[in-house]
Amino acid sequence: MLPAAIEFHKLTFAYGDGKRVFSDLSLSVTAGARCLLLGANGVGKSTLLRIAAGRHMLPLETARVLGRSAFHDTTLAGEVAFIGGPFPFSADISVREILERRPDVDPRRRAQVLDMLDVDPAWRMNRVSDGQRRRVQLLLDLERRLRLILLDEVTAELDVLARADLLRFLWAESEESGVTVVYASHVLEGLQKFGTDLLFLSPGRVRCLSPLSDIPELAALGQIPGSVSPLHQLCERWMGEDRVQLRTCRRPGL
Repeated sequence: MLPAAIEFHKLTFAYGDGKRVFSDLSLSVTAGARCLLLGANGVGKSTLLRIAAGRHMLPLETARVLGRSAFHDTTLAGEVAFIGGPFPFSADISVREILERRPDVDPRRRAQVLDMLDVDPAWRMNRVSDGQRRRVQLLLDLERRLRLILLDEVTAELDVLARADLLRFLWAESEESGVTVVYASHVLEGLQKFGTDLLFLSPGRVRCLSPLSDIPELAALGQIPGSVSPLHQLCERWMGEDRVQLRTCRRPGL
């Protein structure tokens, strides 16, 4: 069996309001996978990624990443990147000045990522667009050599070309260097060809964690000319079923 990049064992998690996001959740993401993390808003995709990134304190064996405790092992910071959420870096400073303060980066790697993301070092952070700001955020993590990349809805601000370039880069990182990618997104175009595995979250549970090639519902859908991808169709179906179930549970007297 291939080693696991991420392992959760009986993970129970709640925020300050006491409402549980996960209860006794266990799962394993294989090292080197390009795992698509999908599901409706509010099912815990971002929380799952933040836990894997070590952002929440949990018991030692509950969340393990690259064979180590996600929260307790600080050496993981050099091998894991969590990219997502707001990037409110709006100081009057150029990208070049930021990079000059990060001297321990392979210049060839930096040049490759600068070119891939089409980032101009002369950009000033107080003048860039949202899409350009996101590309700078990606640059600051992807110029490092990583073993695990956690992406939380990072492509919504990117144009079609930037998104395609990013997916090609991540595909190469996975295939050539064995980097594990977990990618949460609602923009499903092109993801079925990009991904190797699907982790679909329904409220309170993992509905599916499997290689894409082993999901019978996906194979049965096929590609109808002119329609959205089978992955898009399947996710729409599952999210619809989850919505119906939630509405049924909310009815008075149930």
